[in-house]
Amino acid sequence: MAQAAGDGDRPRVVVVGGGFAGVQAVRKLRRAPVEITLVDRRNFHLFQPLAYQVATGALSPAEICSPLRSIFRTQENVRVLLAEVAEFDLERREVILERLPNGDQQEAIPYDTLVVAGGSRYSYFGHDDWQQFAPELKSLEGALDIRRRILSAFEAAEVEQDDGLRQAWLTFVVVGGGPTGVEMAGQIAELAQDTLQGDFRSIDTRASRVLLVESTDHMLPAFPASLSRKAGQALERLGVTPLPGHTVVDIGPQTVAMATPDGQRSDVAARTVIWAAGVSASPLASALARASGAEVDRAGRVAVDGQLALPGHPEVFALGDMVRVQAADGSFVPLPGVAPVAMQQGRYVASVIRDRLDGKTASAFHYRDKGNLATIGRSKAVADLGRVRLAGFMAWVVWLVVHLFYLIGFQNRLLVMLRWTISFITHGRGARLITGDPGEATRQDAP
Repeated sequence: MAQAAGDGDRPRVVVVGGGFAGVQAVRKLRRAPVEITLVDRRNFHLFQPLAYQVATGALSPAEICSPLRSIFRTQENVRVLLAEVAEFDLERREVILERLPNGDQQEAIPYDTLVVAGGSRYSYFGHDDWQQFAPELKSLEGALDIRRRILSAFEAAEVEQDDGLRQAWLTFVVVGGGPTGVEMAGQIAELAQDTLQGDFRSIDTRASRVLLVESTDHMLPAFPASLSRKAGQALERLGVTPLPGHTVVDIGPQTVAMATPDGQRSDVAARTVIWAAGVSASPLASALARASGAEVDRAGRVAVDGQLALPGHPEVFALGDMVRVQAADGSFVPLPGVAPVAMQQGRYVASVIRDRLDGKTASAFHYRDKGNLATIGRSKAVADLGRVRLAGFMAWVVWLVVHLFYLIGFQNRLLVMLRWTISFITHGRGARLITGDPGEATRQDAP
């Protein structure tokens, strides 16, 4: 049996998940008298808000990822383990790990305090079979898969002789009109209308269609109506066709079926579909629920109290998109599924752990909403900063500064800033690489 970290003289804190919440929790325990073990099935932290730029060739994977061991190299009270969580034994206070890199089947890690920050994944609303045709954008693997499919679609159109089939290759459908979907659709449109213009001989990439499908009546439903309207107008100027009030009812290898509220159905011939709609909690939420006897909601989230602790287990904290927070009066606190929530929760739990070590009582978690940002394209964005609402160039500058500020690592900040500067000047995208089998993206969709 492995020790959590150190020599066992100090309280053992096990943190599961190297995302925004987990990294912030560990960082804020730097000077606490605890020994920390950080467990993740990936050896890197992904800056997820910029994954869509990897998917469209604007950035390279290493520019938005940081090795976890590098992040915590100078934090001596941290040990990083590469493994997956099989289950939680809350009675014995152990985390059971599997798929360890040395080939061991399982290993138990003891803890005094457990922090679980497993995040979320996209929900296909009961149609998981759609995922093979519409990859998600919540992982680095998903971003690279999407990049391969997008670039391969243009290559396939270049050699396609049939006009109808060629147009299907040049039709891109993005499902979900939230910030991720809006940003993805805008980037594909810029790629087709600007970056790739003149690169091909048989096709005009400007003939591409980018459809953005949203089930509500406007894009960016979490934003004020005025900003949503401006975002829709900016998308149209880029060449995107927003389709509010449309619901995807089927996705196949060559078509996407959509329905309107009045029941009208339409089939669109499209060979590239990107999924950015709806989320469900990490399976770790269900594992915690099974271990504690709790229940999960329809999105797979487990309930936690105002201090983000599992009811009946004050030593177990759960954070981020995998939880719903229950107030003292029994009501649930509505929280958006965005990175700032996870980051604030990570810092908060670290403060609760420190307070408990000092014999203090912590107040309930309170989220400070600093606003929402979404970039649409080159020099175009919208920003809802509470009383201040921006659109256009100034919102785009705010978006740039905020994302550079929160990106982990000085080297990554510098590289991304240089990459953005060069792209802005040259209109180029230096990471337009089709990796893996070049024909896989086209063959796997063949009828």
